[in-house]
Amino acid sequence: MPDEQMAAAGSAPAAPGCPPAAPPTAPVPPRALDPIDRSIVRLLQADGRASIRSVAEQVHVSRANAYARINRLIDDGVIRGFTARVDHERAGQGASAYITLKIVQNSWRTVREQLRELPGAAHIALVSGDFDVLLLVHTPDNRTLRELVLTRLQSIPEVLSTRTLLVFEETDLLDPGPAGGPALREE
Repeated sequence: MPDEQMAAAGSAPAAPGCPPAAPPTAPVPPRALDPIDRSIVRLLQADGRASIRSVAEQVHVSRANAYARINRLIDDGVIRGFTARVDHERAGQGASAYITLKIVQNSWRTVREQLRELPGAAHIALVSGDFDVLLLVHTPDNRTLRELVLTRLQSIPEVLSTRTLLVFEETDLLDPGPAGGPALREE
């Protein structure tokens, strides 16, 4: 096929001496999770350090089955990683707030990149409704929070307005509770 036809078909010609590039692959559709997969995900959300043996025992499958399922969940992108849940107050981040932002239309990607750079930014979501973005932040104190909102956020040109909702108390629904084990419901 002549180079012009390849370019018209959406493929760039290969460099001389190099094999042609592989055609792009279609994204793999999400696989439905069965009750065992959902239980494994909940267990690992509650304790990302749980052993394969512990997970297998709690969901009533063999260790090999649990290992294979966890690897499949990782390969499929269902489990994106493992992390620690932090008590922000004990970690010196005693002030938390949800901040709503109205932004200039079509500026989401630009604003998101700037919000990622904010100290204490924990979660950013593009949402529908009366505002465009919901931002969760953790700061050492209210003075730092005030500075973040009035100086950092409001200096972003695409941010039209903000509203700050202070968090007085949080309940972690993934908290293993007083018994030390994850609170799982049988399905």
